[in-house]
Amino acid sequence: METRVVVTGLGAITPVGLDVSSTWKAVLEGKSGIGPISLFNTDDCPVKFAGEVRGFDPTKLIGRFQPVSQKDQRRFGRFCWFGIAAGLQAYLDSGLDEHRSKPGSSFDPTRIGINIGVGMGGLPEIESVHEDFRTKGYRRISPFFIPQVIANMATGQLSIILDAKGPNLCNLTACASSAHSIGESYHQILRGDADVMLAGGAEAVISQLGIGGFAAMRALSTRNDAPEKASRPFDQDRDGFVMGEGAACLVLENYEHAKARGAKIYAELVGYGYTSDAYHMTSPAPEGEGGYRAMKMALKRAAARGIGAADIGYVNAHGTSTPAGDGEEAKAIAKVLEGRTQGIHVSSTKSMTGHLLGASGAAEALFSILAVRDQKIPPTINLDRLDPDCEATGLNFTPHRAVDAPIRAALSNSFGFGGTNASLIFSRI
Repeated sequence: METRVVVTGLGAITPVGLDVSSTWKAVLEGKSGIGPISLFNTDDCPVKFAGEVRGFDPTKLIGRFQPVSQKDQRRFGRFCWFGIAAGLQAYLDSGLDEHRSKPGSSFDPTRIGINIGVGMGGLPEIESVHEDFRTKGYRRISPFFIPQVIANMATGQLSIILDAKGPNLCNLTACASSAHSIGESYHQILRGDADVMLAGGAEAVISQLGIGGFAAMRALSTRNDAPEKASRPFDQDRDGFVMGEGAACLVLENYEHAKARGAKIYAELVGYGYTSDAYHMTSPAPEGEGGYRAMKMALKRAAARGIGAADIGYVNAHGTSTPAGDGEEAKAIAKVLEGRTQGIHVSSTKSMTGHLLGASGAAEALFSILAVRDQKIPPTINLDRLDPDCEATGLNFTPHRAVDAPIRAALSNSFGFGGTNASLIFSRI
């Protein structure tokens, strides 16, 4: 019997909501999560805004679980708090907790694994501890410093909390990290290495060095006077991306395993493609050639489940709002759809959340899944003047407002520095 992989749980901590329902509601309403930075003093910083997660309490119970105790808060980095919370949300949403506690349950902890991708890890914690070291010496280095910053700590802590004894991994591939985590978890289920994988991403690098470093590259928007309008993918007046933070997680499950326990199923993961541009460390290949091949690879796999280019009704684009990237991706999407661009909706939810870096792929996969479930396409806000190169593709970039549309399958793109690319396809089941 051919192995199939389905999505049975979702979790999210984002700049527009602290759970899946509030995040999805805000995205469909076109609400921006971008505002002035509160996490550090921006007086001397050239960029003074970002997509912060606001009002999050890592000690607040999620179901029967406390992500981080008051005592242990300082043991973990901010990205880790987010990853643990989103992971617990997804796990509880999947119904696995009730299933494993039933008398006679066949649940096997060695068959559940975790892969939470991270782009940069504990950069704010590195800054803080380095300042203590610089001013006060070795004796003031926190004993929690190393665990705070190691990228796989969200995965490790979730495995402890959930007694998950299967694959324990963390993909680090820049802004494609969590899309690769989802794709590689898909492969692990297909290979039979696990029945269930909790897969996603977490990131929190809104800090002096994080913002300063990207600003020095001239990668960030500098619209300090109108931060909510700064992230404007595909718009002629875009001037860079907006930093965001947060986490998102999916529960991926062998279809037969999910069916046997009566799980609700959001969508089926039918395709995964991953490639390299082999072109430039930070700029996309001309015509989005690497991303095009990733999409083609995902479609080749999806064909085994009867899904082709003609079935893609929505593309959640990487769409960062950078001058170079958006147009090249638009050309690649149009090419992969083989000229069938009229009526195909594309949008970039980064226009509302900002760019969650290593967590962006998981957040946008989650939006793609919910688009398939609800037959609703989230908008690209701030798209006032469509870039002529994007307009020439004939694609509908879904400006300003969400739309209802028939969607059999959705494609989600994630591309990262180093020329790494990932594409995921989710379909109705």
